Amino acid sequence: MSLLVLASLAPAGVAGAEELAIGAHEWRVVARESGPDDYYAIVHADASAPAWFVHSHYRPPEATTVLGYQVPDADRSKVRTVRWKWRAEALPRGGDECAAGKQDSAAVVYLTFKRGLHWYTLKYVWSAVGPKGATCDRKGGLFSTQDTVILESGGPLDVWREEQIDLAAEFRAHFEQGRAGADVPAFVGIGLMSDGDQTKSDSSADFADFVLAW
Repeated sequence: MSLLVLASLAPAGVAGAEELAIGAHEWRVVARESGPDDYYAIVHADASAPAWFVHSHYRPPEATTVLGYQVPDADRSKVRTVRWKWRAEALPRGGDECAAGKQDSAAVVYLTFKRGLHWYTLKYVWSAVGPKGATCDRKGGLFSTQDTVILESGGPLDVWREEQIDLAAEFRAHFEQGRAGADVPAFVGIGLMSDGDQTKSDSSADFADFVLAW
């Protein structure tokens, strides 16, 4: 899946001097990438967790649904890193993004760039059994390119993990053969998803504390 329609979402945040925090209420369903079921909820947590977070719970045979956030125009060329917290709550049975027919994830974070008419997407996933650190399910075409990266795999469940992505380094590693100094296009949007449609199993996760920094 390539989030080509993130640009149609209205930006909801206002940039600060060096960072932009994305609130849990600022995510919107990406209609053209989603089925009719909105299986996401905004949850207010106790003091042991982020104050507000997005909870997802995919149940088969629902169609998959994606939430999206559009980076404000003025910040697209400035963002250097993206960080967030997530935790897996239910792993799709045998979900392995590197295995055909089993490409389901407890949690997905899409980071999308655009150069001219071409879209580039890095799909970071919390896998059930896929090998942590692997890059797989590479997709490429005239107008879009996508790599899937297994950032976390397996348990423990219900434990928050914090991630930080260096956008330029990751873009160059995946789409420019690691060439230092290669041009990095505008960073335009983020997507969230849990899915279990291929393995026909429940899949659930929580997402919180997304911050864009420059």
